[in-house]
Formats: sequence, C-alpha cells, structure tokens
Amino acid sequence: MARTALGLIDRDGSDGASVRRIAANLGVNPTSLYNHVPNRAAIIEDVRAIVSANIDSRPLRETSWENGLRTWARSYRSAFAGHPRAIPLLMTTRSSTPVLMAQYEDFAVAAEAVGWTSTQVLPLLTAFESFILGSVLDMSGPAVVFDPTGQEEQFPRFAAAFSSLEHEDPNDPVASRAFELGLAMLISSARPEHYDAR
Repeated sequence: MARTALGLIDRDGSDGASVRRIAANLGVNPTSLYNHVPNRAAIIEDVRAIVSANIDSRPLRETSWENGLRTWARSYRSAFAGHPRAIPLLMTTRSSTPVLMAQYEDFAVAAEAVGWTSTQVLPLLTAFESFILGSVLDMSGPAVVFDPTGQEEQFPRFAAAFSSLEHEDPNDPVASRAFELGLAMLISSARPEHYDAR
C-alpha cells in the first residue's frame, strides 16, 4: 500500500496520498484500507519509512564527523532525489518511524561526540535537513530558474555569471555544484567551536 501511495505521490504530489486514490489504484474499497492502517497519517509515515530507508547514516558512527556528515548528506539527497514531490507532504505530519529515528540517533551520538549539547542537536540536524531537502527541490525544478538575458547592461556581473553556465552540463548546470558548495560550507562550521549563538 505504501509503495502504491509513493508512486501516486511521485506522480500527483500530495493529492496522490488520498485514501480514495490509493484504494482506487489498488482496486479495493477505501474503507478496506483501514484494516491495514489507522489513518492517512499512518500511510504518510509508511511512505516516509520507504524513502528514508535509503539514507545511510552508518558513516556518522563509523568515520570522522566531517566525513560522516558528507556521506550521510549525499545519501540523504540521493534518497529523496527521485521523490521530491513527497517532501511537502512529509512536512505535514510528525515522524516516529523507527528507520528514521535510528538515523537521527546516529546523528545525535556523532554530534555529541564532537561537543554539541543535546539542546543543540535538533537545530543542527534541522539546518542540515533544510539544506538537503531544499537542494532536492532545487534539482527537481528547471535546470536554471533565473535568466537575465536582455538585461546585461543593467546587471552585468550577474549576466556574466549566468553566461558561464554554457560550459556546464545542460541537464545539471547549477544544482549539484551548489549542493557540494553548500555542504562544504556547512561542514566547515559543523563543530561547536565555530558556532556563534548571537
């Protein structure tokens, strides 16, 4: 059922997670789905578990903090890359799926091992997740979302930067490079001695 729901979400966005649509796709009566799940939120949680199962948090336990963050973040982005339309839906419900909680435990243990306090773990995790999921949304849209063509005299430096994209992969001229740049910036300040609470 959850895989059917994920396929519908990939195709139709949040509307694909309706009990009626899932039931129709499975060829069953909507009420029969409640023999397997208590409500729509449970279906969403099962979808979250499927996607999150592809995130590899082991490097957070097994390698240095910086290398662990790098590998974990890349796998997180990769896990959601095929399911960007699920992201807004997953933001509508709280999560308690064990597969994700285990990954969060790995993050918390690794963060505390380098000096972050328990009160700082969730903001730190959220900063990384916001960046990673934002990158997924970025890569799911047009390859380039800005175009100063015809305004070069008014915006010469940005137009020059834009023109440099002709030398990049036309299918991915910015998103992946932006992800790696942003990830490197986050990781470079991911130890508590670099944190300024002001």
